[in-house]
Amino acid sequence: MRYPALLLLLLPLSAHAAGLTVFAAASLTDAFKDIGVRWQALGHAPVTFSFAASSTLARQIEAGAPADVFASADEKWMNALAAANNIVPGTRVDIVGNALVVVERRANLHPVDLKDGVDLSTLLGTSGRLAIGDPSNVPAGIYAKQALIKLDAWDKVADRLAPAGSVRDALELVARGEAPAGIVYATDVRVVSDLAVAGTFPADSHDPILYPAAVTTHASGGEARAFVKFLTSASAQDVFAHYGFTAP
Repeated sequence: MRYPALLLLLLPLSAHAAGLTVFAAASLTDAFKDIGVRWQALGHAPVTFSFAASSTLARQIEAGAPADVFASADEKWMNALAAANNIVPGTRVDIVGNALVVVERRANLHPVDLKDGVDLSTLLGTSGRLAIGDPSNVPAGIYAKQALIKLDAWDKVADRLAPAGSVRDALELVARGEAPAGIVYATDVRVVSDLAVAGTFPADSHDPILYPAAVTTHASGGEARAFVKFLTSASAQDVFAHYGFTAP
């Protein structure tokens, strides 16, 4: 099985032997990079991060991938690992929340009112597609499908989707101009200056967007537990707030 490329923070290999390996949802990439730096500044060994869709990471952990901590973009995949006894009981905590938005290129922004009956196909032109995380397994895509169904908008775009392997892949499709619009998290839009939010889905149009984190049964020692606790600290929460995440 191929694992997503590991993002190595502060590279000395000798330190990684004593450090943590953290598997985290793609939408946490920028915040977790900064949190990893703050964690090391407290005297801890560097963290090795692997970022991808929560579904991909959960399946890899279940297959034996050596993650010490898992941070998911939804509860479904954390629940699946817990049910398979891959999560240490009592270590799970919701660390942040998020919002779901329609994103477009700033230079071609068409604000949209996301209410009942909205037709997002009007943003796509004659041949464009709507970029979303794969709704069969990627949390952002699952939330997107829920919202579109709730707003009676799914049938209007179901045959015009560009399903992506993660929410950041969907974002890239819009950033590169390969899709005129997409559905991503509000925090994703903030990291690409050329993109802007066209509309925000009502919070009650989809399941609450929560990010649980927990220690995996692969972890040994107390560093993994300490890192999960650190994610709820004022220092880490300041980083999350900077990137636009909300309190869980």
